[in-house]
Amino acid sequence: MGSLPPERRLSVSTVCIIGAGPSGLAAAKYLLAEHAFSRIVVYEQRATVGGIWNYVPFDSTASRDFAVPQTNPFAGRDEPIWRKSNAGKLLDEETRQEAAFMSPLYDRLETNIPRGLMGFSDLPWPENCQLFPQHQRVLEYIDRYAEDVRHLIQFRTQVLDIRLTKQERWVVKTQRITQGETGTIEEEEYDAVIVANGHFNVPYIPEVPGIEEWNKAYPGTISHSKFYRRPEEYTGKKVIVVGNSASGIDIGAQIQETCKPPLLLSSKSESFLVNAPSPTKLDKPPITEFIIADRTVRFADGSVESHIDAVLYCTGYFYSFPFLDSLSPPLITTGERVENLYQHIFYRPHPTLALPVLNQKVIPFPLAEAQSAVIARVFSGRLSLPEEPEMRQWEQRTINEMGDGRQFHVLKFPKDADYINMCFEWATSAAGGTRTLPRAELPQNGELNENKTNGQGNQGRPPPYWGEKEYWTRERFPAIKKAFQDFGEERHSKRTLEDVGFSFERWKMERQEEGKRLL
Repeated sequence: MGSLPPERRLSVSTVCIIGAGPSGLAAAKYLLAEHAFSRIVVYEQRATVGGIWNYVPFDSTASRDFAVPQTNPFAGRDEPIWRKSNAGKLLDEETRQEAAFMSPLYDRLETNIPRGLMGFSDLPWPENCQLFPQHQRVLEYIDRYAEDVRHLIQFRTQVLDIRLTKQERWVVKTQRITQGETGTIEEEEYDAVIVANGHFNVPYIPEVPGIEEWNKAYPGTISHSKFYRRPEEYTGKKVIVVGNSASGIDIGAQIQETCKPPLLLSSKSESFLVNAPSPTKLDKPPITEFIIADRTVRFADGSVESHIDAVLYCTGYFYSFPFLDSLSPPLITTGERVENLYQHIFYRPHPTLALPVLNQKVIPFPLAEAQSAVIARVFSGRLSLPEEPEMRQWEQRTINEMGDGRQFHVLKFPKDADYINMCFEWATSAAGGTRTLPRAELPQNGELNENKTNGQGNQGRPPPYWGEKEYWTRERFPAIKKAFQDFGEERHSKRTLEDVGFSFERWKMERQEEGKRLL
């Protein structure tokens, strides 16, 4: 490919995608729609699509080498867990072993995003699906989404290493996953690589005074949400759940029903979700010390709790790309964010490497589509990127605003919605092929300008665009989830926002009537 010209316009022919989860599948669809690439390959280490939405029952061997504290993002590649496959029974053959990989899914997980907001733009959810789908239904949904790109996927194939050649092409080393023997190692060269392997592999547990000694004295009492599966594991135990993002709030609510009351919920900031007061839950500040005597924990307010049976950290994950550790400058140093990027997507020194959906506190499926539309148009040469100094300036501005740590990739509402629409503007400017990143001029009434849909948007796959209803739903989804949960077992029959007491049309009408009264 040679050196990029100053305007950084790319035109690649072959692309590989790492991962056949939602982000990788979206990327494959948008690449195909460009009709600009001679070869598109998706490498997936599992035997099925879906990525982390493939549920794996807890296996104690999966956490055997789990470190406490866990502060190292360079934990190596995933190791397979071998378990029986149903495929053999379906084929009336001897049951065979299938490679699975640990994911953070737990038995009773339901999405914290209403399905109308979280779905792909071109695939409606089944009408009989509950408003916040169970994880089994999400996997079925992703499987349907994969139908027209399944032929591009090489299953049971793990990426070992990716390196940049002097000719600025990417050598991708892969290995077939087989049990009991060393799988075949192969190398292929590509013009571009999309890394869509997710960021829920390497758990983070902070270093707290006394935590290592406490864990050695009471092995197995400290764990991470990645290994949580069922609340019954905590029946009658005195439990601390650390963290109050989506997993902490949901897992805490489940454990609260079985543990010795009250559940202790430790957090350092207010949750973006509804954390309702309860007589069986006690909110606590961060843990500042683990004391071995009487299994004691001290909190930031000076209070102590003794005879603790279990501490479950719901504190997120490191960014980790073990197959890209040869890059210079690196993608990862602390693992708190991905470095040397432009617009959270493109590896600045060599933008033929793209990493979609790194962002936190976002709606991932539509974000995957929005970013994939941009990636596909950049790789096909229909969009150009700024020169490297401008890309570097974008990263520095983001550091100045969000810091150089875990907040860097956070797009808390309305930033996430604005970002999706910015990607729409960027992607749909591609027909002329001259614009770089435009300023987002978002329509206020939810209607799209004809010039954007008809004049410039005919080439390639259209990205999603969020109008007023999507903004309205996104702003309220924590309250919508709380209303859904309050129905208890009846929640499984709730299909729509109206079923749980929310109506965009009614809200809009009331706002119009209020406006008339003020005139």
